[in-house]
Amino acid sequence: MQTKELPLRVSEAVGDVAALLERPRDARWLLVLAHGAGAGMRHAFMEALPRELADCGVATLRYQFPYRQHGRPRPDPPAVLIATVRAAIAAAADAVPDLLLLVGGKSLGGRMTSHALAERRGPAASDVSARVRGLVFFGFPLHAPGKPGATRVNRNPGIA
Repeated sequence: MQTKELPLRVSEAVGDVAALLERPRDARWLLVLAHGAGAGMRHAFMEALPRELADCGVATLRYQFPYRQHGRPRPDPPAVLIATVRAAIAAAADAVPDLLLLVGGKSLGGRMTSHALAERRGPAASDVSARVRGLVFFGFPLHAPGKPGATRVNRNPGIA
């Protein structure tokens, strides 16, 4: 498997975060993979998942959110998280244009990915968003802990 570390520019104001591209020789798909709120891209789950996916012909690009990159305990505001997701999708599309593109993440990362795509549907959608072939979620929380009535599911009809 080919492994490459990439700096990922979120924005001029936010700066760069780390990203890791892992591509098996027989890859057909690329999953842009965001981590959950409690652990970064180097968490044991986030390290094991790309190895398992590689056996299925799926390359991964996993990346840090800025708060994890800088050692802060609380997640960034949603606008920063969504900007990071968009930057990661664009970087993945540029780095590996020959693979079909999937996006998603673990928990918070999956939620922010769904929001990033939901906001990019319609005539203003970028070419990169149009290349996305599917969403993949791991440990997706449908509601906040102890609050089953407060759903976190995006009800945007543009997301299947």
